[in-house]
Amino acid sequence: MSNEPIYTAEDQAELMQRMRADLIDSYDEELEMEIDDRAYDEAAGGHSFTTEQRVQRRAYFQELFRLQGELVKLQDWVVHTKHKAVIIFEGRDAAGKGGVIKRITQRLNPRVCRVAALPAPNDRERTQWYFQRYISHLPAGGEMVLFDRSWYNRAGVERVMGFCSDEEYEEFFRSTPEFEKMLVRAGIQVIKYWFSITDDEQHSRFLGRIHDPLKQWKLSPMDLESRRRWEEYTKTKEVMMERTHIAEAPWWVVQAVDKKKARLNCMTHLLAQMPYHEIEHAPVILPLRERHEDYERLPVPPQMVVPQVY
Repeated sequence: MSNEPIYTAEDQAELMQRMRADLIDSYDEELEMEIDDRAYDEAAGGHSFTTEQRVQRRAYFQELFRLQGELVKLQDWVVHTKHKAVIIFEGRDAAGKGGVIKRITQRLNPRVCRVAALPAPNDRERTQWYFQRYISHLPAGGEMVLFDRSWYNRAGVERVMGFCSDEEYEEFFRSTPEFEKMLVRAGIQVIKYWFSITDDEQHSRFLGRIHDPLKQWKLSPMDLESRRRWEEYTKTKEVMMERTHIAEAPWWVVQAVDKKKARLNCMTHLLAQMPYHEIEHAPVILPLRERHEDYERLPVPPQMVVPQVY
């Protein structure tokens, strides 16, 4: 066995260049999301930004990366203190819930910060206690769970679309405050966000999805029907907030017409809800790789190699 070889100055320079390229590649993930939002020059059909818009975009990215760095600190604190948090994201279709969830979780460990996005209940789940299917997704110590829609489906889509009876609807309002108080007594912090957009903004975003083949899958028949029933959704949302806004788990409204501001405002507010601080860690030292004289790497059979199309 021999020691790790000594790097030359050229080797060190190449290593630094590779590390920098890897860092840029990780930040490109955010740019890819921006392209998906059709906000980038090339993706906007040659649309050119004004100097002020470019300054605003640069400021947005700087603040986004800063907040994501704070979220990493929050994650360390959650693990260290065994904190438990449930963060609920509700709002109309196309309000931007998924976008902010992506930015929150982008740099975090999925074992610590999980996303729960449950489909419509199956036949068996419809016969269970209403909250039962959500319970298995609740956090253990050292975990945060982000609910992309939640048990509040009953107070929204189920009510508007007639998927629940009047009795089930009223029972939801009797049970939900008690259910959430019970979670808080069990040591689970409950944070609830409602993403608010205007009638015109939802109309614009729906049209964008209709004409974008990469986003058409986001539009379900239920989404289109919800567009028609805008006023009914407004009424049910107002009732929901009035009857489930409790001291232990209050509602917070995120103004979401401007997607970027909504993301930054929500992330800033979320960080302020927990008394986190930076956790000190022992320095990480990369161990030397063992090298053995008799080690020989076996060649990979050509038929197993993925074709290098790019």
